[in-house]
Amino acid sequence: MMQRREFLGLAASAPLSAHAFSNNLLAQHAEHTDHSACGPLYASPKAAMQAERETLAFVPAIYSGTGTKQPDYLAVVDVDPHSLTYSQVVSRLPMPNVGDELHHFGWNACSSCHGDPTKSRRYLVLPGLQSGRIHIIDVAQPARPELHKVLEGREIAEKTNLSTPHTVHCLADGNIMLSMLGDAQGEGPGGFLLLDEKFDIVGNWERSLEGMNFNYDFWYQPRHNVMVSSEWAAPNTVRKGFNLEDVQGGKYGHHLHFWDWNERRIDQSIDLGETGLIPLEVRFHHDPESVHGFVGAALSSTMWHWHRADSSWKADPVIAVEPVEAEGWPFPVPGLITDLVLSLDDRWLYFSNWLHGDLRQYDVSDPANPRLTGQVWLGGVLGRPSSWPEKEFVGGPQMLQLSLDGKRLYVTSSLYSPWDNQFYPQMAKSGSYLLQIDCDTDQGGLAINERFHVDFGKEPLGPARAHEIRFPGGDSTSDIWV
Repeated sequence: MMQRREFLGLAASAPLSAHAFSNNLLAQHAEHTDHSACGPLYASPKAAMQAERETLAFVPAIYSGTGTKQPDYLAVVDVDPHSLTYSQVVSRLPMPNVGDELHHFGWNACSSCHGDPTKSRRYLVLPGLQSGRIHIIDVAQPARPELHKVLEGREIAEKTNLSTPHTVHCLADGNIMLSMLGDAQGEGPGGFLLLDEKFDIVGNWERSLEGMNFNYDFWYQPRHNVMVSSEWAAPNTVRKGFNLEDVQGGKYGHHLHFWDWNERRIDQSIDLGETGLIPLEVRFHHDPESVHGFVGAALSSTMWHWHRADSSWKADPVIAVEPVEAEGWPFPVPGLITDLVLSLDDRWLYFSNWLHGDLRQYDVSDPANPRLTGQVWLGGVLGRPSSWPEKEFVGGPQMLQLSLDGKRLYVTSSLYSPWDNQFYPQMAKSGSYLLQIDCDTDQGGLAINERFHVDFGKEPLGPARAHEIRFPGGDSTSDIWV
């Protein structure tokens, strides 16, 4: 373990206006511009899996850290293989300001609101990690998103003492909840912000922060009166890039927190220790009756399975990605697990190793005993040939999104601009990618779709970084069933 940490420490020292974004491809894309209805909500994961195939994708494109002084923007990508503009950006909605660092985002409503005729999946809630702003995007016309409202980071900090918005989930009562990584000064532990249906600030969700060290991702499951949250680090720590001394100084997390959902306080914390450093994305099973889930510990390159046993929660490491010797690196290179996604039937687990450069599929029918069933290589620092020989990719696979039917996995390569510039400095000039992987959901297996490659290095105002992916009809990380 110390080798992994020492190596990453050495790596740490290594080296728009709306008119400008107009795109005449929209004229060819009329089939996607007449959607007056908003995205559907589903009665169950099975119903969602039977929904229509996605035809558009929303992807934040980021100029922060690239040297291009333009606003970040929301890109709309054509993912319909029968369309004339397939695998192209068909529209771009710039944000009003420069330097937001758009990152994770979510919906005003998801399937937790199913059955309420007043709710629809119409608005995207799109925060900026750097600015603290929260942008509300109206996607009633999916190919032509419009800016609906902006909440300033300053207002949020003044009213709640919170900053640095990250994960977005809608709640069954119509409110929207965001994990906030820091306080108003950029220090931990942060907390959780509530917005109402009009996107006005309600206040802090939590009643107590006792036991909380840092914040990052979260997932709630009311049937078990639980919310699980993970830990990254304080905003003031991560904005400087990765440094081994910060890990040794206890400035990065290694806990999972299980909250009493009704009481809004931590009920139990699990210290994942040396093999659970920096637990990031958390994924509960989609089946609302299930007490199982997964979290990827990025720095330790370990996948953990959590479950409830009797009256308490347990967590066990179930997959370990071993470090690899690489030329020019004085220590073995860790995989650096940065994202994961579960299929809606809870059978298939996918995760990305951002430094190694591989993307994996596991059969987790038995969640305590995952079985590797597929793997592709898409860049990384190991110098391994890509699974698409004709392409050379800068960066490694990072953000993942899975289609509702589980057959198409979408992947981008940007993590976070200070870390991109540290580990993949060339990405600032070359941009990042969006790819689509075909998933065998019968026997297992992954294959790159060579018809689909969106090169964000060729954007009109210069190379950009692509991050999280959402679909108008929902995806495998948007919806929670209650």
